[in-house]
Amino acid sequence: MAEAVQIGPEGDFPRRHLGLSTADRRDMCAALGLANTEELVRGALPDDIIVEGRLELDAAGSEAEILARARQLARISAPRIPLIGTGYYGTHTPAVIQRAILENPAWYTAYTPYQPEISQGRLEMLLNFQTLVAELTGLALANASLLDEATAAAEAMVMCRRSNRSTSNVFVVDADTHPQTLAVLGTRAEPVGIELRLVDDLDAVDLTDAFGALVSHPSSTGAIRDLSGFIGRCHSAGVTTVVATDLLALMVLRSPGDLGADIAIGSAQRFGVPMFGGGPHAAFIACREDLARSLPGRLVGVSTDTEGRPALRLALQTREQHIRRERATSNVCTAQALLAVTAAAYAMWHGPEGLRQIANRVHVLADRFASALTDAGYRLVHDTWFDTLCVDVADAEALHRRSHDRGLDLRAISPTRIGLS
Repeated sequence: MAEAVQIGPEGDFPRRHLGLSTADRRDMCAALGLANTEELVRGALPDDIIVEGRLELDAAGSEAEILARARQLARISAPRIPLIGTGYYGTHTPAVIQRAILENPAWYTAYTPYQPEISQGRLEMLLNFQTLVAELTGLALANASLLDEATAAAEAMVMCRRSNRSTSNVFVVDADTHPQTLAVLGTRAEPVGIELRLVDDLDAVDLTDAFGALVSHPSSTGAIRDLSGFIGRCHSAGVTTVVATDLLALMVLRSPGDLGADIAIGSAQRFGVPMFGGGPHAAFIACREDLARSLPGRLVGVSTDTEGRPALRLALQTREQHIRRERATSNVCTAQALLAVTAAAYAMWHGPEGLRQIANRVHVLADRFASALTDAGYRLVHDTWFDTLCVDVADAEALHRRSHDRGLDLRAISPTRIGLS
């Protein structure tokens, strides 16, 4: 590894974007008592990952050349139609939201409003997000977003454990839940001694030795079920219930609160947030008011200033900014504030009637495709759905491969079942 040399004349793309000059590196090494940057790297990295010799790199290009090359590479990518569902949906981001929020550094550079007195606009948008989630889930309280749906489910599981007086370590989970959610629940449950009990038949599950339960509404494979009976049985057994749900579906379905749920979680991605290569996307979590002290993350509250004027602030924030790091329950920098703001702006842009029209259109499209499938001789696994269909097929892998060749991404659920949203 030879000493780095000066990169091109002033004004070159690398020079302007990489910053350090040869003199800067020399001064840095002198301050550290090192001869050169090679000695610095060898002292910092294990020997088995150091590449000997110089890398064979092309000559540095100008900014215009780099952008032209990026466009050339982008044209190689073939646009695909994502139909996998499971919390990830193709969505349209209104241009005004894309330009004014997603591409605006005044919004995208701030992780969290550490100084509420000068962050009233950001706090107002996060309050809008909380209000949106609380109204759609039918629960009293929602926080200002979490990392993603799967980790929100894990947070809800721990909430159930903290708030339930039961000595049980069993957490019942609906098997028809998104696979990534099941995976994260398993990872989070093991070190804290929680036993996950996956169940296929909610009507037959034994709840006598459980402290909490999570069910999906709609289910991962698309079924719409009346969960009020199951949730009622949970409450009779002293079991705290979590419902994993979809904000757009709640425009036309009964809310988790109406079904009797204690906690609701999900992803806000389909409210105008681009796919972003798979996420993560802002999650939501809402709960009954008496569970507020167990709610993870941050909560925006409305207060008054010394002049009696309305003022927004971070309430219940002792678990966040003003606590020792090792005791904090969540990381403020992983709450996806920008994407929560985007989802709130999307809801405001369309309004309740606009969102309802989008939800109805999605359902009509699913109905039309369901009819086409049955007319073609396929059997649908469920007789109810919002936007997701589960279909019995002879060879799921072969069908998945043929669909992929035609630019359609389906979900292979099992060797004989596919899903599409």
